[in-house]
Amino acid sequence: MENKIYRTERLVLKTLDKSSAQMVLDYYMRNRNFLREWEPAKSEKFYTKAYHEVQLENDRCMAENRNLLRLWIFKKDEESRIIGSMGFSNIVWGAFLSCYLGYKLDQGEINQGYMTEAIKKGIDIIFKEYRLHRIEANIIPRNKRSLRVTEKLGFHNEGISRQYLKINGIWEDHVHMVLLNNKV
Repeated sequence: MENKIYRTERLVLKTLDKSSAQMVLDYYMRNRNFLREWEPAKSEKFYTKAYHEVQLENDRCMAENRNLLRLWIFKKDEESRIIGSMGFSNIVWGAFLSCYLGYKLDQGEINQGYMTEAIKKGIDIIFKEYRLHRIEANIIPRNKRSLRVTEKLGFHNEGISRQYLKINGIWEDHVHMVLLNNKV
C-alpha cells in the first residue's frame, strides 16, 4: 500500500510505513514527559525503533482493511520532523459507520492552530472519502486545549464516560465529544 499524502495551508499529513520508525521514535522521545499526563503508561520497549517499526506495519495492515487511518503531521517547510499525529481508529462499517479520533501534538507546537487545521482535513477525509457518519473523541475534562479544538470543529458534548481509560496509571473520566456527518 502506497503512503497517502494530504496537504493543508501549513501542514502535510502522511500515512507512514516502517521506514519512518526513527522519525516516529524521535517524536515520542521529544515529547515523552509532555504526553505522559494524557496517555496510557508506556513501557521502555515503546521507546525503541523496533517497537515503532512493528506498530507502523500494524497500522499499514489495519489501513489496508480500512479499520484505521493514522496521519502523521509535518510542517510544510519541515517534512523530516513529525510534529504530531491523529488517528481515526476502530472504524466500524455497516449500519454504524463510526470511528474514534485520537490526536497529539508536539509540546513546542501547541497554541498555533496546527491541530485544528490538521483535524479539519482529517474530518474531511473521513466524511468524504470514507463516508462515515460519526466521529467520537473522548477527552480528559482538564484537557481544556483539546476540548477547545473539538468544539471549534463542531463536535458536541454527549456527556461524561466515567473511568473511561487508564491514563498514566489512573482511571480517568472522559468527555464524550461527537461529530456527525448528515450527508450519508
